[in-house]
Amino acid sequence: MVRIPDEMNAWVVDRPGPMSTEPLKRVRIPVPEPLPGQVLIKVEVCAVCRTDLHLAEGDLEPHRPRTVPGHEAVGHIVAGATNADLTVGSRVGVAWLRSTCGTCRYCLRGAENLCPYSTYTGWDADGGYAEYLLAPEAYVYPLPEDHPAEKLAPLLCAGIIGYRALLQADLPPGGRLGIYGFGASAHLTAQVAIAQGAAVHVLTRSEKARELALDLGAASARGAYDAPPEPLDSAILFAPVGDLVPVALEALDRGGTLAVAGIHLTDIPSLTYERHLFQERVLRSVTANTREDGHAFLAFAAHNPLQVTTVPYDFANAADALTDLAADRMNGAAVLHIGN
Repeated sequence: MVRIPDEMNAWVVDRPGPMSTEPLKRVRIPVPEPLPGQVLIKVEVCAVCRTDLHLAEGDLEPHRPRTVPGHEAVGHIVAGATNADLTVGSRVGVAWLRSTCGTCRYCLRGAENLCPYSTYTGWDADGGYAEYLLAPEAYVYPLPEDHPAEKLAPLLCAGIIGYRALLQADLPPGGRLGIYGFGASAHLTAQVAIAQGAAVHVLTRSEKARELALDLGAASARGAYDAPPEPLDSAILFAPVGDLVPVALEALDRGGTLAVAGIHLTDIPSLTYERHLFQERVLRSVTANTREDGHAFLAFAAHNPLQVTTVPYDFANAADALTDLAADRMNGAAVLHIGN
């Protein structure tokens, strides 16, 4: 019998603003009780996503006051499980997509990521920067016990969203892929593309990130605004920098596709039709993910082990992790260690 306390430690977005204004606050809040169809999870670790930073700094408007951020949580179910595949004690992961209606035209056609009634972990409901986390049972992912939690957590958003972005980029077999920005999601996506036979060209301002890209097998690594060494069949923009959209479009070969993977992007400069879009170049956004994306990516990762580069932080230092992310001092994915 697992003893569940009445209260827990958690971080909340108290007053959104730049990290220098200390928007996160550590608090004591009640441990939630699962309703039918929900599970209560004791959190081991939670990875830090740039979306958490956007929420903390106010780039994303909060959907509710004093929300606990975090949507890449790994832990064990301690109450509420009813599924034969998920029982008390099962190790699971909680990701960004928290719920969908299941009945709208988008859900019915398999595009639940576009559901107008979708909700999100750490935005519409409390997330993983806490000792316990409540999640709908149908939206958690079973995870193996024989992998370090720190290496699993970034797969739940950085990995899944990157995987969907790669699908949306329409990379042909053996194609040439450009990756703009090289943080948590990009360094996993690059490995998936390389495993599938692509030539990956990384374009990012961080010298350490360029070194990591080459170590992981990238064909080249250059500055964010540099031209790649060859025309690109596809490109993914991970950096939340709208100025890079025309740069990436211009680097595409005829018929190439640019997928923009972030939930937040600074303004895009004016595009010139002939220079940036003509010859059937495609510009598309990536919106969240489906559970099918999540299961497909985790299955791929199980059979194609990925090198997950992480930077560990104690739970008490969650604000430091976001501050370092804001200052681009992160090489890989930050992960908060919360419990055992």
